[in-house]
Amino acid sequence: MSTEREFGIVVYGATGYTGRLVCEYLNLTYGVNGDVKWAMAGRSMDKLVAVRDEIGIPKDVPLVVADASDPASVSSMLARSQVMLTTVGPYQLYGSELVAACIESDTDYVDLCGEPAWMNEMIGKHQASAKNSKARIVFSCGFDSVPFDMGIYFLQQAAKEQLGSSLTRVKGRVRGIQGTSSGGTVASFRETMAAAAKNPELYKVLGNPFALTEDFTGPEQPSGMKPIYDEELGSWSAPFMMATINTKNVHRSNFLLNHEYGADFSYDEMLFTGPGEKGEAMAKMVAADKSMANDKQQPGEGPTREEREAGFYDVLFVGTNAKGESLRASVKGDKDPGYGSTSKMIAESAVCLLKNPEAASGGIWTPASAMGSLLIDRLQDNAGLSFQMEDA
Repeated sequence: MSTEREFGIVVYGATGYTGRLVCEYLNLTYGVNGDVKWAMAGRSMDKLVAVRDEIGIPKDVPLVVADASDPASVSSMLARSQVMLTTVGPYQLYGSELVAACIESDTDYVDLCGEPAWMNEMIGKHQASAKNSKARIVFSCGFDSVPFDMGIYFLQQAAKEQLGSSLTRVKGRVRGIQGTSSGGTVASFRETMAAAAKNPELYKVLGNPFALTEDFTGPEQPSGMKPIYDEELGSWSAPFMMATINTKNVHRSNFLLNHEYGADFSYDEMLFTGPGEKGEAMAKMVAADKSMANDKQQPGEGPTREEREAGFYDVLFVGTNAKGESLRASVKGDKDPGYGSTSKMIAESAVCLLKNPEAASGGIWTPASAMGSLLIDRLQDNAGLSFQMEDA
């Protein structure tokens, strides 16, 4: 990747709901004339100007017109960009050509993708060419899957230091969360289900925890698809809707880190509902909830600023090694996970790649495998996340 390009980061989809939040964050955190040169990109100059003025971005932030249906405009945008930050989803509809173009132009790429079937397709088509390029392609840089992918990485690094070995069994448990799923997440879910209905082979990808680990298949994994009571943790747990993508990304990180967590690594991810009959009833209610399939929220829609500010999440990770030794860690984030925190996480992922050209070579990566502790530091310093070890 060239280090002499006009822009460090280009936010593609800057006029959308999440794109606006990313631009607000970059402006607030890095300003205009600092060491992070960034620009806003979208299909319409008039709309870019209107959004820039509406959200109070200074007029000297550059605006770039690019449309996925016009390859020449995309190529021109990438030729000026070191890191492409895209919020334009569903990615299975609007991301394939952009990924290919980033690899061809040696431009780094970050997105908010939670679409494992599409990611599987992109890895199959482009991992070899990406490795031969200078482009670092990093999927899933929002709530799916940064807190989980980085939380496991954080816990495993502590295990190496404190126990001298990796944790071959880790449980991820969402202890608390407040916020709404994004319209983009809902749209991606609909598109994924529609694609699977047309091509039933995709159901195998969606159901395979090792769908993103290329030619590697690990041990059978806990399903996480029905309510369970965990004696060790003293709580009922229910299926967690983001687990389908998060677990796959965690296994890909382990794969790309040369099985640093162990070739027999096992991981599941669920939602705490509490002890006793009340916890059991809540777990069963969550498991039966099908509201995601009927959610009418559209891309570009989202919560109010007050709702975003009131949001939060708290995730516990409990790991055990082959000797039975155990460690615990937590990841907590301020603001609602789907928008307020997500916009900060993807922005910091882009800045991390920009400021650390040595962090990874060309290829298709996860946040943990590409950036590791460098990203954890940025998230704690700037993005309202905390990574902490906890007592048992």
